[in-house]
Amino acid sequence: MEVARPSLPDGVYGAELARRVDAAAGVLRAWLAQVPALVNPRIGMVLGSGLGGVADLLDPEPRLSLDYAEIPGIPCSGVAGHAGRLIAGTASGRAVLIQSGRAHPYEGWSQRETTVLLRACLSLGIETLVLTNAAGGIHPELEPGDVMSIADSLNLSGDNPLRGPNLDDYGPRFVPMTDAWDPGLRRAAHAAAGRAGVTLRDGVYCMLSGPSFETRAELRMLRTLGVDAVGMSTVHELLVARHHGARVVGFSVITNKATPEMVGEVTHEEVLIMGPMGAARLTSILRQLLPELG
Repeated sequence: MEVARPSLPDGVYGAELARRVDAAAGVLRAWLAQVPALVNPRIGMVLGSGLGGVADLLDPEPRLSLDYAEIPGIPCSGVAGHAGRLIAGTASGRAVLIQSGRAHPYEGWSQRETTVLLRACLSLGIETLVLTNAAGGIHPELEPGDVMSIADSLNLSGDNPLRGPNLDDYGPRFVPMTDAWDPGLRRAAHAAAGRAGVTLRDGVYCMLSGPSFETRAELRMLRTLGVDAVGMSTVHELLVARHHGARVVGFSVITNKATPEMVGEVTHEEVLIMGPMGAARLTSILRQLLPELG
């Protein structure tokens, strides 16, 4: 008896998803082969809005850069603050692969499409992944410029990149998520923050679909659910990384107040303006943390 296949609107699932991941991974392997020291990256990073400067933590040489547009099947973001460039380099002798900028599902792609590049990077052997984002602070004590270690997360985006036939070569059908944000890496992050002299808070991050910012009623709901920070990314990347078996640590840079009592409206321009303060603090933490990863 033939098993019915799921009907997913983008057509990017099952064999087609695997084909796109393999095609992108092939391009990445050839690109990295230019520098033998970069061929086997074990550390990956995804940089959120306004956080492209974190890439400067890599050693000056060797360094490679590749625009997303040069990788087949990879969506390119049109959102300000996202460079759309893959950067390879070393940190303390370890090869690191950085996604500087991300395409978001709210731009019109499915979560499967927006994680093809991440899956391609993970398939190269990445074992530890650092996820970053800009987020609104729902917890009343979170202020613009603060950095939050993601202790747990909620996926209220309405989608899941693991929907569709399972890619058995990458991971299991049912992925455990109880301690998805690796406790050991989180402890290392707090120790790194202490050495850097930066206050690092713990909190729960929630991914919504966007692109609109939240209403006051939604903010009240999220606070009731125990959410500390809210954004439009990251959790779908966590799901894919855990599917591949990678350890994950995540950080939210708080760029704006997102409390029901806040005065005025949130704008993307405000997010970009307030980002540098938190980005500098996150960079200080990662400067201490990167040598311990891998």
